[in-house]
Amino acid sequence: MDVKKIKLLELISKPITVKPNTTLLKTRESLLKNRVKRVVIVDKKKPLGVITEKDIAKKIYELGSRPISAVVAKEFIPKKLFTLTQDNTVTECAMMMKKHRISLVIITNKDKTLQGIVTETDLVKAILTKESTPFKVSEIMKKDVITALPSDPILHIESLLLKYRISRVIIKRNQTPVGVVTFRDFVPAKIPQWIAESADPKEVQEYKFKKGLEEIHSNQMSYLFPFHATDIMSSKPITVGINDDVKDAVTLMIKHDISGLPVVKKSKLVGIITKSDIVNSLTK
Repeated sequence: MDVKKIKLLELISKPITVKPNTTLLKTRESLLKNRVKRVVIVDKKKPLGVITEKDIAKKIYELGSRPISAVVAKEFIPKKLFTLTQDNTVTECAMMMKKHRISLVIITNKDKTLQGIVTETDLVKAILTKESTPFKVSEIMKKDVITALPSDPILHIESLLLKYRISRVIIKRNQTPVGVVTFRDFVPAKIPQWIAESADPKEVQEYKFKKGLEEIHSNQMSYLFPFHATDIMSSKPITVGINDDVKDAVTLMIKHDISGLPVVKKSKLVGIITKSDIVNSLTK
């Protein structure tokens, strides 16, 4: 079966939604409670925008002295909303994602109300279940990998995430990947008072903060100076071999709920493959 010609009707999923005046704290609670990476802003059944983990991280970066409690969902409404219908194809969806560097397309009904969403994950799952032609990781991976050292300050990690507009930085030691830092790891370290205000003790423990990181100071940035990549990174990263089939990479991403994998050859880092790379392959 040629997955590229499949209609989006087969892939549509129901999103978690918030209203325009929902606070950023409540939006974050929705992300955590439902274990999703994005929510759709909806008003009178019509979609207005999307809020992702990365959007929240960038908003926090811009806050300055403004309190988090003052931020509401409608501040994330874009000038242009990217939508398709259930009759569009996988290829058309992949092309829109690639062109606009987005990971989600909103699917609307004829009256412009929300029908559902299609994400990069939905497209890569289609490759796993519906594509019959095998191809290797080496054919679509990126060889240029943004990396850092375990001892690098987390402020440096943040600058890499924002400068290169990426979702993860690979932490390596002697050319071997030893960790990954994503926005999901980074945000709690950046705003520990947020955790104190809205998280339960189990969540705090899961993020494994170092002693002193939970304490409240008047200057948020003062938290970050003593901490390094090792303090927030996910260690022992899941990797994929350069000669493995792309379906193997997709299986690992879905199983471990991650969007990118370091690519290795004899345990040494040689590249990275992400859901975006896989989606981009559907446009060719």
